[in-house]
Amino acid sequence: MLKPTKILVPTDFSEYSDKALRQGLDIAKQYGSQVYLFHVIHDDVRQCVIDYCITDEVMRQVEEQMMAAAKENIQKQLERFPQAKEVEVFTDVAKGVPSEAILKEEKKKGIDLIVIASLGRTGLAKYIIGSVARNVLKGAKCPVLLTK
Repeated sequence: MLKPTKILVPTDFSEYSDKALRQGLDIAKQYGSQVYLFHVIHDDVRQCVIDYCITDEVMRQVEEQMMAAAKENIQKQLERFPQAKEVEVFTDVAKGVPSEAILKEEKKKGIDLIVIASLGRTGLAKYIIGSVARNVLKGAKCPVLLTK
């Protein structure tokens, strides 16, 4: 029987991610597991559009602001869940392709359960698994719990 010790909960701050976090925290409380709440800032920020480009300095400032906002949002999300105080929770923000960053985090932290929303804030359709969740499910070495 699976008794996770390290649970990774990727978040995009959507209501779907809130449900995944709630389930991850409930499982962690039951088994005394650690929870790793993880957000990925998509690497797809463009410097140039047609003939107009943003300087490297401005891009660096934008990325710093995005990281700071994500760290603030992850704390706000945790504050909505009182049960987060009953388990050990770690937070992190990374930049990259979300599914790839999640799988890298799984390996780096020795995660033994990923709890991820089947849809995110860009949910294309109610009945189709989101592309990030699908890619995580396909590439994960540990069990993955998809939430609705």
